[in-house]
Amino acid sequence: MLKNKFTEAMHFRHACKLFDDTKKIPEEKLRYILEAGRTSPSSFGMEPWKFLVVSNDALKEKLRPLCWNQPQITTCSHLVIILAAIESVRPQSGIPQKRFERRPLPPEKIDAYIDLYSNFLADTLSTDEKTYCWTARQTYIALANMMTAAAYEKIDSCPIEGFEKEKVEALLEIDTSQYQVAVMAAFGYRVNPQSEQLRLPFEEVVEFID
Repeated sequence: MLKNKFTEAMHFRHACKLFDDTKKIPEEKLRYILEAGRTSPSSFGMEPWKFLVVSNDALKEKLRPLCWNQPQITTCSHLVIILAAIESVRPQSGIPQKRFERRPLPPEKIDAYIDLYSNFLADTLSTDEKTYCWTARQTYIALANMMTAAAYEKIDSCPIEGFEKEKVEALLEIDTSQYQVAVMAAFGYRVNPQSEQLRLPFEEVVEFID
């Protein structure tokens, strides 16, 4: 298989469970990682996310018991909490129209996009729970891109789904009608050698359909 910097990054990346808490990610590299998330694709170009970056040790200590007491929460250099948008993706908020208006399109074309968006997602956006299911899935695109960007810079990461959502939202005083916690990612530098990366064979995962 063709080898390049990207494939090297993919093989470098692993779910780092323990970070060296004496090492901090330089600001320019942290911004590089976050930029990979910011510029990630999303359905209809809605960008239904927000990234909370936690480096404060006291706050990480408070978060750790709400995250299954996982050591990566307090040993990482930076913890990124990815929020999924709720209200802003609904047509009545006016935000979807603003998103579409970023394109140099005539008003009738913008109206057509709004109609398509509204009709296609009428049921999906009908409740906070359904909206969260839709937007939270998209946050994983940004999550994956940030972890790969980190690996490209030889920075370790760990995606985290093990947390008590409502308690984390309460601690961070998040208005859950606007945003809800979707997933987290810890970033930093490993302490222990990388564990063996185990994956299914290419032929077992990929099927070409003619």
